Amino acid sequence: MLETSVVVDLCIAQGFAIAGVAKATRSEHDSSLVSWLEDGKQGEMQWMKRNVDIRLDPRNLVDGATSVICVADRYAQLEEKPTDIRSGRVARYARGCDYHKVMKKRLHKVCDALKAQLPEETFRGCVDTAPLLEREFAQRAGIGAIGKHTLLIEQGIGSWLLLGAIVTTAKINPTVPVQANPCATCTRCIDACPTEAITPWEIDARKCISYLTIEHRSGIDPKLYPKIGDWIFGCDICQEVCPHNSPNKLTANAKIHDAYASKLDSLNVFDVLSWDDEDRVDNFRGSAMKRAKLGMIRRNAVIVAGNILSKRDDEELLTKLNAIAADDSENQLVRDAARVVLGK
Repeated sequence: MLETSVVVDLCIAQGFAIAGVAKATRSEHDSSLVSWLEDGKQGEMQWMKRNVDIRLDPRNLVDGATSVICVADRYAQLEEKPTDIRSGRVARYARGCDYHKVMKKRLHKVCDALKAQLPEETFRGCVDTAPLLEREFAQRAGIGAIGKHTLLIEQGIGSWLLLGAIVTTAKINPTVPVQANPCATCTRCIDACPTEAITPWEIDARKCISYLTIEHRSGIDPKLYPKIGDWIFGCDICQEVCPHNSPNKLTANAKIHDAYASKLDSLNVFDVLSWDDEDRVDNFRGSAMKRAKLGMIRRNAVIVAGNILSKRDDEELLTKLNAIAADDSENQLVRDAARVVLGK
């Protein structure tokens, strides 16, 4: 059996902020996930309905799995740089290098080191693209506790955390799980969500700004346009209001991995409205923002532009939207959004 301390030390040596180990057993919330999917709260993320049996039990992901090694990177502080009047904000997790690549590379190094010690065992690294309920296992592994906004909170450094895992057949003693409710009676995230997407410990993706601007590939309900505000990719509101993310000595001293240093805090919506595929590739190279296709990010820019125009005059921006709305050769997703914004 592998010593837990050896595994944790290997993870910390690779720069992860926190690490722990959980038993590879079936989810304790299987009925909640099934009910959430049956209610259609995943929106257009139909991939979530695939491989549900695997998602609910890591032993179906890795045959003979007995342990899940969980890790977390910290990626942000609660601070905001001033932006210009045409800015569309980007969620903090996407402002630096693509976390998938940053975490996978280091997880694979941990896997290789463990494989060298136990060549007969299987080690599979996962970073949210595999069907694994990583937040539940992270809580079981003692990394933190899931808050009412459904994100993992480490009661010391907050919820600006990216999660990864290694599912393995190796037997490792689990670390102590977090049992405490990190939220108590607090409802700040629920109260602050502009689209009312949050109920305690559940998100209705169909209303969530992060989902709408990143995963939703068709038209967005016009009633939600004003509530999207200036978010062009993702949303951080529920984390911005979370007391666990308030500036203090612990959060100030908690290390943020260098790879997540902000490169792109916001996007100029006027520029994005004129992007072609090459512009998108150039701007999103090495970023998790490449998740948004060209039509989607330009649709988002139209919505943000409309919200800007509702507060101030900008003839150049208005002219651009009118040109998009009148252009029958324009991407339909973008053209339709412009026509909604202009009331046409």
